[in-house]
Amino acid sequence: MDSHAGFHSLHGETAASVPIRGDLPPWLRGSLIRNGPGAFSFPNGSDVDHWFDGLAMLYRFTFDPGDRAGSGSAGDGDAVHYRNRFLRTDAYEAATSGEFEGGFATGETTLRSRLSTFLAEPYDNANIVAERIGDEYVALTESPRGVRFDPNTLATTGHVDREGDAPSGQLSCAHFKRDPATGALVTVDTEFGRTSRYHVTAWTRDGDRRHVGSVDTDRPAYMHSFALTPRYVVLTEFPLRLDPRRFLKPGRQPPFIEQFEWEPERGTRIVVLDRTTGDVVAEPTAGPLFGFHHVNAFERDGGTEVVFDLETVPDATAIDSLYLKNVRAGEMGTMAGRIERFTVDLGSATGADRYGGGDAAVTRESLYDGGSALPTASPARWCRPHRYVYAMGMDTPVTEWARRIIKVDAETDNVETFDDGGDYFGEPLFVPAPDGDAEDDGVVVTVALNVDADRSRLLVLDGETLDERARATLPHALPFDFHGRYFPEIRASASE
Repeated sequence: MDSHAGFHSLHGETAASVPIRGDLPPWLRGSLIRNGPGAFSFPNGSDVDHWFDGLAMLYRFTFDPGDRAGSGSAGDGDAVHYRNRFLRTDAYEAATSGEFEGGFATGETTLRSRLSTFLAEPYDNANIVAERIGDEYVALTESPRGVRFDPNTLATTGHVDREGDAPSGQLSCAHFKRDPATGALVTVDTEFGRTSRYHVTAWTRDGDRRHVGSVDTDRPAYMHSFALTPRYVVLTEFPLRLDPRRFLKPGRQPPFIEQFEWEPERGTRIVVLDRTTGDVVAEPTAGPLFGFHHVNAFERDGGTEVVFDLETVPDATAIDSLYLKNVRAGEMGTMAGRIERFTVDLGSATGADRYGGGDAAVTRESLYDGGSALPTASPARWCRPHRYVYAMGMDTPVTEWARRIIKVDAETDNVETFDDGGDYFGEPLFVPAPDGDAEDDGVVVTVALNVDADRSRLLVLDGETLDERARATLPHALPFDFHGRYFPEIRASASE
């Protein structure tokens, strides 16, 4: 393979039990479901221009340490039940028939298609992440239209729209945030209009939606994620902004993301919204920056400070660097991020000065500036102080994909590294041991691409040391995907 390894199309769909080399902890019996672009072109079909527009493919890895009643340990004979499958969406049907008109960064749009997308059936190429909403498993993207799937077969079973009285919009943060204490799943949607608004809503454990609060904005920002604490929702309104009136102009226009403009003079507005009252309690401004992924957030000093970790880049040119013509040529120079910690001093937290920020203030410090991508924290620490951040490690300046996994200690600045088992690595996810004492007591699961073998491997690493515990070689080479979730309740069935 050339430097474009990982940006290939995978058309085959497979189900197989893959043997494990090494040992799985006996408690690791759930399923990792990953989501990402599976194909960028189809025979006699359509091509896409950007990594973000690849057609959604789900990957399921179900861990099966084997039947060892009474043994208390796992070893030879362990297996991973693997399956991959495209989501059968409207976008998939259009792409396979050669009628794909455009997506996030592909193709031009007409006024008619823009109105249809906003008013009728939003874009459904849900290729970013998988979540559980109530009893349903849903693939998500940046439109308010999720795609429901069967967690065992990965078969597409329908759409999940924003139903009920709670407001929605035309754009959604792809990453929902779950409060582990209440089970609530919080979302942020953007509604375009004369006065545009960010709507914060929450799904209950039963899958019902309620309105938390809304925030006005004159020109909506592109936001891929947000931060959550027990009391607050935190929006980082980057200066990549959009005038919604552009969508109503006649004629053909560039793809969606190219409608946004970089306006660094605005800075980055940090909006802190109270989850109980729906009021904005603080909105200080930081310097101009851009980012996709919030790691985690928590409160400090009796709730007078809100702390969140965010992976940042200086500006929005990171999006341009991910056009397929660039990444396949190894031109990824703006992609590496740095992990920063932001602290918002809420001040008097009256929320009275809209766009004024009151006496609230925000400061930032670097946790890791050696090059990172797709950072995560333990789900056991969501909405609570965390010490460790796991991420893909990138060289700077970037000329190729991630060559290692890193573990950043936010307290000591120590960095652990793993760089074996493959040439290129994907997002690392920490799975906490059910009865673990330490924050890093568990395992890290990631997918690595072995270029020479033209195969990908699932790797299970020790959460404390990043030493390899187990690996499984998959039937094919997976394209670079986006995000995964570990679902402990999805177990191996007799039909595997």
